[in-house]
Amino acid sequence: MLSPDELERYARHIVLRDVGGPGQAALKRASVLVIGAGGLGAPALMYLAAAGVGTLGVVDDDVVSLSNLQRQVIHTTPDIGRHKVESAAERIAALNPHVNFVGHATWLNADNALSLIGDYDLVLDGSDNFSTRYLASDACFFAKRPLITAALGTFDGSLTTIRAHETNEQGEFNPTYRCLFPEAPPPGTVPACAEAGVMGALAGVMGSMMALEAIREIVGFGDGLVGRLLMIDARAMRFETLRYARDPANPLNGDGPVMSDLSAHRVGG
Repeated sequence: MLSPDELERYARHIVLRDVGGPGQAALKRASVLVIGAGGLGAPALMYLAAAGVGTLGVVDDDVVSLSNLQRQVIHTTPDIGRHKVESAAERIAALNPHVNFVGHATWLNADNALSLIGDYDLVLDGSDNFSTRYLASDACFFAKRPLITAALGTFDGSLTTIRAHETNEQGEFNPTYRCLFPEAPPPGTVPACAEAGVMGALAGVMGSMMALEAIREIVGFGDGLVGRLLMIDARAMRFETLRYARDPANPLNGDGPVMSDLSAHRVGG
């Protein structure tokens, strides 16, 4: 399945015992949707493209601004004013012509989430707001797709993998995003990036770790982050992992589920 050019391009993967030719072929067959081509999505996209993921999709309706360039490394100064999906497509094509790039110049919403997510094997959520994070997680549950979701603070970040549509070794459903965060913080309690700021290199670290977790999910080596929240404190350069379990009261796969679709995410829903 791999051409001579691909064999040379991915040589350092192929010699890895946990990847090899079969793992690289799995990456080539895989399709990954990245929500947001911003601080988290930009490095994730570049490393997934470099790794040889066969199809990369991006959902983002924003345009590149000068203030983005401090951390959104897939875009460059001449891209200012362009749609992010356009500049991302150009950079990925230059990095790896073997990758099929699909740009979705729209925002994820209750009407398009299931159709967009259902076209891919795996979803990475690099959005910057809780409403999109809940929507992405709920849609992945209904579409039966694994989700890797990350978040950035000023000097901190977090990362976890959600497979709430599947069961664990004990036959119990895996936890949902709503098990980790039952409710979003009240409006105004979490300042936006433009107000509080964010360390650009930290976005690179977290986005790269999203890509690493995606590659691990596709190839199947090691232990993933299902039921574990990885937290990074960049001030102290400290990494911690918090375990979390399914909440029987969660509305998706709890003992008495009350959500059967995405209608709650619609305006007025």
